[in-house]
Amino acid sequence: MAELKTKPTEQKVKDFLNAIKHEQTRADCIELDILMSQIVKQPGKMWGPSIVGYGDMHYVYDSGREGDWFLMGFSPRKQNLTIYIMSGYTHHPELMQTLGKYKTGKSCLYVKKLNDLHIPTLKKLMKAGLAKTKADMKMFEAKRKQAKKSVR
Repeated sequence: MAELKTKPTEQKVKDFLNAIKHEQTRADCIELDILMSQIVKQPGKMWGPSIVGYGDMHYVYDSGREGDWFLMGFSPRKQNLTIYIMSGYTHHPELMQTLGKYKTGKSCLYVKKLNDLHIPTLKKLMKAGLAKTKADMKMFEAKRKQAKKSVR
């Protein structure tokens, strides 16, 4: 099975953030670092060369593929600032309606700058997404334990 290329590194988040050349992007990323650290209650760590991730989760798909990933994170990309909430965004349509100007992928929120978003709504979305991800992890772990018992 192919191994994930994006893994935690020893690079310091502060060094990464301070090296962002575009002033607005750097300020947005520093703000996201503060928000996500407070919400996840853990400091961020670098995942690969350009993703800051918060918290840890181990996942196992029904196919047997498994890996480690972060609970939420962000990355300053060339076109957009990408905000990752692993549970995705479709579970919270009421929040998405008042969030502001953005585009989405499965678990990616793409924004030009944080000022395009309503920050109190973003905080609610992050908290709801984190709660959903943690609940999903508990459910998957319980299913996995049950499946192991029934195999015996």
